[in-house]
Amino acid sequence: MTTKNGDTTPGVSVLRQHAEDQFKHELEALAAADDRPRPPNWKLSPWAVCTYLLGGTTPDLEISAKYIGNRRLMEIAVTTLATDRALLLLGVPGTAKTWVAEHLAAAISGNSTLLVQGTSGTAEEQIRYGWNYALLLAKGPSREALTASPLMTAMNQGSMARIEELTRMPSDVQDTLITMLSEKTLPIPELGDEVQAKKGFNVIATANNRDKGVNELSSALRRRFNTVILPTPDTEDEEVEIVRRRSESLGKALEIPAEPASVDEIRRIVTIFRELRDGKTADGKTKLKSPTGTMSTAEAISVVTNGLALAAHFGDGTVRAADMASGILGAIVKDPVQDQATFKEYLETVVKEREGWKDLYRACREMI
Repeated sequence: MTTKNGDTTPGVSVLRQHAEDQFKHELEALAAADDRPRPPNWKLSPWAVCTYLLGGTTPDLEISAKYIGNRRLMEIAVTTLATDRALLLLGVPGTAKTWVAEHLAAAISGNSTLLVQGTSGTAEEQIRYGWNYALLLAKGPSREALTASPLMTAMNQGSMARIEELTRMPSDVQDTLITMLSEKTLPIPELGDEVQAKKGFNVIATANNRDKGVNELSSALRRRFNTVILPTPDTEDEEVEIVRRRSESLGKALEIPAEPASVDEIRRIVTIFRELRDGKTADGKTKLKSPTGTMSTAEAISVVTNGLALAAHFGDGTVRAADMASGILGAIVKDPVQDQATFKEYLETVVKEREGWKDLYRACREMI
């Protein structure tokens, strides 16, 4: 398989394929069966994009669910991108914001790689354009010397661009987006020229609501976005299914030679995370101290994947409590003083007394 960078390395050797490559067969099956109206330059209709995200069937193929949660949220997200409003996916860490953004871009444009990673060091040039300074010095300002940003490329192609962690970027850099989103134009004053967005162009941004107050969006920029808040999973069963699917997928991609973790083992991890996140036991009878970490679904997936690796390389290939214990400790104890005390109290008051959890209690106690 030839990659977007021109490499001819087989796709199976890539640690993590882009969504449009990994699920190419599903996107092709949906496109073949999709007879609904498509917005300009969209590869699929909004209905088919939602089917790709949430799972469904075509005459030839079963479509796997990429997002397990509220269907209406995905419908709102998709229809937003069919309008002149950009989309902002907001939520606590681990609520699949990046995952959803990547799959939206893959399904709509067939390309999820037009990406700007927001950091405190993100410069305006990464949003607008830069210059090839050798050509600039040799020939002066010209289109040839201009280096397009991912957003400029998306405007030229009429496709989706992604911005990760929008609120991590400095406020003056964020505001570079205003003209691009409102006028659908990128001025190039050095050339007395501009780039006008082709139909199909839009922006999918993500932001972590724990970063609130770091670099707040200006009211002018916020008006250009339609915000969809991605919540933590509503039910324990829903979260267990997410963790099971993703950990199995990661285990296969990493070629970990172990049996997938049992649903019962995953359920114990999810129960611990949900109880500590909510500050109370599942039955609501006991109040608990919450650790400083987020206790997100993404971290639960990481704990299970780490357990798979331990069982494969230092065990008999079957995931047990001892394989999960170190991952649980690493996910919960971020502050060595406060979180460790919180976890010890949880072990003694909840885990120790829970029927069928003695092995997990002993394994965790040995780690502290």
